[in-house]
Amino acid sequence: MVGFNMDGPARDRVMKLIQEKDRIESMIRDQNLILEANNVGMQDSLVDADGFPRNDIDVYKVRHARHQIICLQNDHKKIMKEIEKGLGEVHADFLGSSGASSSTPHQPTYTNGLSSTNGTHSHSQSFAKVGPVQEGSPADLAGLCEDDELLQFGSVNHSNFTDITQIHSIVVHSVGQAIQVRVQRQHNVVNLNVVPRPWGRPGLLGCQIQRLS
Repeated sequence: MVGFNMDGPARDRVMKLIQEKDRIESMIRDQNLILEANNVGMQDSLVDADGFPRNDIDVYKVRHARHQIICLQNDHKKIMKEIEKGLGEVHADFLGSSGASSSTPHQPTYTNGLSSTNGTHSHSQSFAKVGPVQEGSPADLAGLCEDDELLQFGSVNHSNFTDITQIHSIVVHSVGQAIQVRVQRQHNVVNLNVVPRPWGRPGLLGCQIQRLS
């Protein structure tokens, strides 16, 4: 768990929200394991060619897992919005307690339990862009958003990036392991941990990553 450099009720609320977010993500992973055990995803048919329930899977468990995943994903979206709002309150409290102006650059903010910085790092430049992110995917759970611009993906940054296959290689060789990712999101730089893994649909991330034109 990340340590905030500030205290107070707003910070305590955010920490509790982050703990709840982690719990929801764990529950989503558990339900996805049920789907993986039955070798089905969220969209696969549960009936055979004759319209009867498939006898090669536990239809009841799969239906229940799908319903739980949908409900948990909605809960996850809601709590992420609450965390974002809470982080704004923490940041405002920090500025107020330090006597700093809200326009002062490079004040710390936090997202998804990890630190980020307003503005851009002087030595960072984006090299790729995140395309559509599928709901419930590892990318979605990590907090990646469509149109995020990659500043760093594991060991890859603007200075050593040559081809998008570098990203694919890191993903394939990091299944089940956290990859440190830094993105530019509008006026913020956000640090995230992305864990590639099978999740019931094609791909290990559940998002497209495109080279900047």
